[in-house]
Amino acid sequence: MQSGLGKTNKWLLEFETKDPTKNPLMGWESSSDTLSELKLEFSSKENAINYAKKKKIDFEIIEPKKRKTIKKSYSDNFLK
Repeated sequence: MQSGLGKTNKWLLEFETKDPTKNPLMGWESSSDTLSELKLEFSSKENAINYAKKKKIDFEIIEPKKRKTIKKSYSDNFLK
């Protein structure tokens, strides 16, 4: 399996669900708060922070984890 790097250079602003409830039939989490469905995308961390401050939105920054890349060739799979 290979995980691509598409859209990994974007910053997201996601809203937390204010009143989560659990659906008794399916077990899904639901809410009447429509902001929880909204995700805003920014090109940089600074743009996201400036937007949140301008709109007076409390925020928490979660830094992305550094990806470890292993460079090897296809033939390396068959080496003993």
